Amino acid sequence: MLSAVIQSAEELRSLAERIHVAPWVGVDTEADSLHAYPEKLCLVQISIPGEEVLVDPLADLHLEPLWEAFDRHELIFHAADYDLHLLFTGHHFQPTAIFDTMWAARLLGEPKFGLNDVLQKLLGVSLEKGAQKADWGKRPLTSRMVEYALNDVRYLRPLQEKLTERLQALGRLTWHQQICQRLIADAATPSKPDPDGVWRIKGHDALDDTGLAVLRELWHWRERDALRTGRPPFFILKHETLSEMAAQASAAGVRAVRLPPYLTSKRRAGVLDAIKAGLDVPADQRPQPVRVRMRRMTRAELDYAEVLRERRDARAKELEIDPTIVAARATLFALARKDKEELARLLPWQREMLKLDGDSAGKSAKAD
Repeated sequence: MLSAVIQSAEELRSLAERIHVAPWVGVDTEADSLHAYPEKLCLVQISIPGEEVLVDPLADLHLEPLWEAFDRHELIFHAADYDLHLLFTGHHFQPTAIFDTMWAARLLGEPKFGLNDVLQKLLGVSLEKGAQKADWGKRPLTSRMVEYALNDVRYLRPLQEKLTERLQALGRLTWHQQICQRLIADAATPSKPDPDGVWRIKGHDALDDTGLAVLRELWHWRERDALRTGRPPFFILKHETLSEMAAQASAAGVRAVRLPPYLTSKRRAGVLDAIKAGLDVPADQRPQPVRVRMRRMTRAELDYAEVLRERRDARAKELEIDPTIVAARATLFALARKDKEELARLLPWQREMLKLDGDSAGKSAKAD
């Protein structure tokens, strides 16, 4: 079974040639976000006619032949968003087309849409999930981990065929294609973190400006330490612990801070330096509490949001799908407020479900 793992450049080139001529390709990935920082791609699972194989990105392989081979295909994924994020942020690969079996199942009204759930219902296949939380950054891979990883792509093609047949019968294949294109685009346009918001973790809203200055310094220290050691930040100190120490420092100074006993001497020194740096921030340079002030919706806007909800729920009931697939509650409120960004994000089929084009009720809410 371990021979299914590609670890040499020669093996990868041969695989890429087979992918180039394959009529279909199934793909999945395994990453390490629990044991490494930042997260890293640890495995690429691939299925093509007649074989399932694993590519090991940790084997010092140049993966460009794989991306070039992928680029010619509609890649079959299940729940593709995280996989696409990994491939783009870590390797700058963006597929031209995908088929997401999870979203196909959701559009067909399946109440349970995990891979195992869908496989059991549509193909009568049950997967063993014992290696689900394995450390995929460790080598060598065990035979159980290899088998688990291969199973994630082994049935993607027959599953796609079943789902495509049903989507076509119900006239929803175009909806699915629109969702898949949105997934590809979203993965290639990651949101930029707000430098004044990224450190505002759980507990920040209970701190004064001094506590916030300390928390900011502690967060940046933890981030540097996580990158230095390759350990996820929450393994070093939990969010709640940072906020508690910031509150203690603000109330009674650095001597009042209770440091966790498990910290190494190096980390203890780093924490204390960060606290002192936060306490030394001049008053006019301390961060201020964030007060979110949202404009209250008008009566006409609230009424229009209710109209949209009724439309959404009626169509979702008729189609036997989850209403939130059409639009989440927050989206309905944003549409009622005429939020242009939210309106632009709606897919054509979602706009149609909500009857937004030429909507007299919406125009009435705007005029009010």
